[in-house]
Amino acid sequence: MNPDFWQNKTVLVTGGAGFIGRNLVALLRQFNPRALWTPAHGEFDLTQGSDVQRLFAQHRPDVVFHLAGLVGGILANKQRPAEFYYQNLLMDAQVLHHAAMSGASRFVATAAGCGYPADAEMPVKETNLWNGLPQKESAPFSSAKRMLCMQSAAYYAQYGFPAVVCIVGGIYGPWDNYRLAEAHVVPALVTKFLAAQESGEPVEVWGTGRSTRDFIYATDVARGLLLAAERYEAAEVVNLSSGVETPIAEVVRHLQAQINPMGGVRWLADKPEGQLRRCLDVTKARTELGFSCEVGIEAGLTMTVKWYRDNLSNPQIRR
Repeated sequence: MNPDFWQNKTVLVTGGAGFIGRNLVALLRQFNPRALWTPAHGEFDLTQGSDVQRLFAQHRPDVVFHLAGLVGGILANKQRPAEFYYQNLLMDAQVLHHAAMSGASRFVATAAGCGYPADAEMPVKETNLWNGLPQKESAPFSSAKRMLCMQSAAYYAQYGFPAVVCIVGGIYGPWDNYRLAEAHVVPALVTKFLAAQESGEPVEVWGTGRSTRDFIYATDVARGLLLAAERYEAAEVVNLSSGVETPIAEVVRHLQAQINPMGGVRWLADKPEGQLRRCLDVTKARTELGFSCEVGIEAGLTMTVKWYRDNLSNPQIRR
């Protein structure tokens, strides 16, 4: 990374109090940008054009990291598909548009790996994004995020605005959402394992454990986002992940070795487990950004469990 790049930059981070946002802001502060703005959730409604216009008029950022959004696990997506589609579509469209119109020089946002076609060959490349429908459980959310990639290309073609969309793997780590009704797989499992350690009950895990995901620790994501802002000057879509396909059963084994609940593990094979395989091709990130993950899944899970235990009394933890 290039610390000099950030010295004279005003940086805006939407969703700065969220999961990815907190990890990104902590890293950004080490590079001492001229100004760093992280508007609170209640200050601006990012689905409303007037609020977003006011946001950019107040802060006039050079670099925009757009991380705000409505996110959640399989259960939340199945229960509230319309909300996931509508809110993300409006937020992304408004923020990218007003970033371009305000004179920002860089825009970096995130999208999810579940937006790739459900039947794509693994590991999936960026060029496969439009070659089929995404997995049905989260299709409204991931389809809305897909449109951010289309908007990025359109705004670069018409305005020369360099908007980068980083498609991230299964993120986990500090400041994740640990509410079981909303959580993704790793925080949900961490919460269940620690609860079972106290209760003595078995840990109930959805699915069979055969499904795979490409996991990436949150600090690695933050580093990749900074590299994307520093090095890209065009509309780009780039995968940020480990490039390693990890079965959910392996995650369960690592957690069981650390926490060892007395009741063991009970697999609920009749519950949904999402897409059977997911792994991202990270060649582009490696060759163009010089990016690779520094934290492997076993070390990352160890740090995640420790962080969660250390922060149980923190009222800002979503649990």
